[in-house]
Amino acid sequence: MKQWELTLIGPDAPLRDALTVIDRAGCQMALVVDGERRLLGTLSDGDIRRSLLRGSALTDLVSQAMHRNPTCVTAGGQRDTILATMRRLGVHQVPIIDDRGVVVGLGTLDDFLNAPERDNWVVIMAGGLGTRLQELTAHTPKPMLKVGSEPLLQTTLGTYAQCGFKRFYFAVNYKAEQIESHFGNGEKFGVEIRYLRERERMGTAGALSLLPESPSEPIIVANGDLLTRQDFGAMMDRHVAAGADATMAVRDYEMQVPFGVVRELDGKIETIEEKPVQRFIIAAGIYILSPSALRHVPPNKFTDMPSLFLDLAGKGLSTRCHFIDGYWLDIGRLPDYELANSDFEKAFK
Repeated sequence: MKQWELTLIGPDAPLRDALTVIDRAGCQMALVVDGERRLLGTLSDGDIRRSLLRGSALTDLVSQAMHRNPTCVTAGGQRDTILATMRRLGVHQVPIIDDRGVVVGLGTLDDFLNAPERDNWVVIMAGGLGTRLQELTAHTPKPMLKVGSEPLLQTTLGTYAQCGFKRFYFAVNYKAEQIESHFGNGEKFGVEIRYLRERERMGTAGALSLLPESPSEPIIVANGDLLTRQDFGAMMDRHVAAGADATMAVRDYEMQVPFGVVRELDGKIETIEEKPVQRFIIAAGIYILSPSALRHVPPNKFTDMPSLFLDLAGKGLSTRCHFIDGYWLDIGRLPDYELANSDFEKAFK
């Protein structure tokens, strides 16, 4: 909600003033805050009505009728998580607070169902061979494999479209005709799709040299074999706010050693860790590149994203990480594909 400040009211205000606030804000809720805007409670028109039915007067204080333990969400939370919270509770709005409990917004259902349209391009790398999936990709390109009831690439397209992105490039190579026949120009999906046709494999960054024109805004580049739900709009907003040239989505990854690990010094055992867990930060296959970074993509040359990022950093450009924590699965092997189909209904429906 853009004018969420209209919903703020102090605990010592009369209920009559709260009704005025609720009517003016038009969202059926007032947020009760202290002098530093820390959230003390919420007050809906239903709360006021029930209080009056119990014998309260319109001159009584807001603090007497407010709900003191409202459900809140933390600023910067995943869009899907916030929307799921509202659906689970059956509410149309939820306060957004920072780590000090200060109100920084009010999320409404309309905010999350109707993402603002964005002009940024999304380039999806859909030309891989998918050889690790064995016979599944012998006649079908990996992005066209069915996950749930529809091709993986169609789910990916829909996820970006829900975040307001409408302009797409698909970088294609292996059995490209299947992808182009299914998606066409994107009109039936409510988006615009154009194609970057790789005559030979050019890597996750090299295909960007095939773009017919230079974008005026940052673009998203994503691997086509990912099944993920993220707030890509928030990722773009943070990239722009940071003034970055390139942003790489990353996530935590844990790997457990299935043995006892011995720490020794000169043959003397110092300690033994039983099946320790190793933690890493891994690249998640989603990137944002500003026009300033795209100028450094070498033309007609195989280039992968790690190499491009190292080159950018070495030249003094701003490269940053963006941690993601929503659903994410890299469909590289047959067990991953089976897991994707198992997870699909729960994660995407």
